[in-house]
Amino acid sequence: MTYLPPFRSAARRLRPTLGAAFLGLGLITLSACSVVPLDDLPTRARVADSTLPPMKAFAAAHPEAPRRSNPNIAADFLALHFELESGRKLDSFTRFETPVTVRVTGTPPASLSPDLRRLLSRLRREAGIDIHQVNRGAANITIEAVSREEIRSALPQAACFVVPNVSSFDEFRRDRRKPKTSWSALRDRTRMGIFVPSDSTPQELRDCLHEELAQALGPLNDLYRLPDSVFNDDNVHTVLTGFDMLILRATYAPELHSGMTEGQVAARLPAILSRLNPAGDRIAPTPVSLTPRGWIDAVQTALGPNVPLPARRGAAATATQIARQQGWSDQRLAFSYYLQGRILQLTDPAAAQAQFRAAEAVLDRNPDTQLHKAQVVTQTAAYAIARGAPQQALAEIEPMLPLVQQSENAALLATLMMLKAEALETMGETKQAEAIRLDSLGWARYGFGSDWAVRTKISEIAALNPNSRRQG
Repeated sequence: MTYLPPFRSAARRLRPTLGAAFLGLGLITLSACSVVPLDDLPTRARVADSTLPPMKAFAAAHPEAPRRSNPNIAADFLALHFELESGRKLDSFTRFETPVTVRVTGTPPASLSPDLRRLLSRLRREAGIDIHQVNRGAANITIEAVSREEIRSALPQAACFVVPNVSSFDEFRRDRRKPKTSWSALRDRTRMGIFVPSDSTPQELRDCLHEELAQALGPLNDLYRLPDSVFNDDNVHTVLTGFDMLILRATYAPELHSGMTEGQVAARLPAILSRLNPAGDRIAPTPVSLTPRGWIDAVQTALGPNVPLPARRGAAATATQIARQQGWSDQRLAFSYYLQGRILQLTDPAAAQAQFRAAEAVLDRNPDTQLHKAQVVTQTAAYAIARGAPQQALAEIEPMLPLVQQSENAALLATLMMLKAEALETMGETKQAEAIRLDSLGWARYGFGSDWAVRTKISEIAALNPNSRRQG
C-alpha cells in the first residue's frame, strides 16, 4: 500500500509542534517560538522562474468571529499576555503606545511585499491598530529578511523570531545576551526586530509575518488549548483569525496601557470585551483546561528528531493517555489520536486509519476544529484512493475545500485538490481531473515554492493511484 507522504517541502518550525503532523508533515521537526533566556523568544517556524502556471494569491480575508464566551476569551487574553511559552510569568502588560511604523530590510523575496501590505491593512481594519510601512529611516518594527542558515546559526531551533529593542540581525547577535533583549524585563514597546527567512516558500514566509508581527504587537505566549488561533503551537491556522484580531483589538483598547499588572488588566477586560465582542456575553463560559507539561513533552518526543520508532510510539501513547485522563474532547485529544496514526501508518495501516477516524470523531464535535479535520482528511483520502475507493475520497475532500480556501492555506488546498484530481482519474474522469490538477498548481507554487517541490508533490499523489501501481 502506498501512502501520501508529507506534503510540505520545507518546515516552518524546527522544534516539534502539532502542526508538523496535523498539516500532514509527518514526523519531521519544526521551529517554534523559542528570548533571552533563549527559550523565551517568540518564533514561528524564493520562487524560481517557472514553467508551471503563475502563482496564485488569496484575495480579501474572511475571518470568522470567535465562538467562545467573553469570560473564556478574557482568560485566554491574560494567559497570552502575562506568560511566555517557557512558562515564565510576566509582571507587566506591554504594547506600543504610539502609532507603529514598519520597515523591511535585508533581501526580501518578491512575495513578501504584497503579503505584508495585506497584513498591515487587516491590522488597521480589523484590529484598529495605527500601523503603517515606511521605506527609510528608523521604524518601530524592522522586518529583516536573512537566509535560513543565518537564522539557524543564531537560534538553531527557530525559523523566524521576534526580539525586543533591536533593529537589525547584527544588533541581535551582538546584544542577544543583554537585558535589553529580555522579554521578561520589558516595560513598554518602542522597537522590535523580526527576522524571517529570505529563502523559504511564499506561504512559510507569510506565516512568519502573521505570527511574528502579531507577537511584536501583542501576545507573546502560545496556548495549545486554542482551536482558532495562530497563537497556538499546533500551526494549524496559518494567518491571523477573527479571535486573533479580537485579542489584538483588545490589546490596543484605550482602557489599557503599558505597565499595568495582570490584576489591573483583568479588572478592565470584561467591559472591553463587552464593547468589542457583544456576542461573547451571550455565550456561557466553559471551564478552562490547561495543557500539562507531560502532554507537551510527550508530543515533542513523538515528533522530535533522532528519536527511535519505539520511543515515538510510546510517547504518542502517553500523549493519548494524558489527553484521556484530562477529560479533553478538543483538538488536543484529536491530535493525540492522529499522532498515533502517523506512527502506525507504515507498520499497521488498518490501525492507523482507526486512529485517524477517532481523531475525526473528536473534531466533528466542534465547528472551530474543521480545519484540523481537513488536514486529517489528507491521510484518510489518500488511503481511500490507494485502496481503490475514490468515491469515498471525494466525499471526504469536497466539504473541506471551501474552508481550506477561506483559511488561506495554499499548501493544504493544493494537496486536497491534487487528491481530488487523482480520485477522479481513477474513476476515468480524465478531463475533469486534468482541469482540477491544473488549477491546483497555482496554489502549489505559493504553498510549496519551487518547481521541483510542486512536481514532487504531483508525483507523490499520482503514485497513490492503484492503476498506476499495477502498470508500474
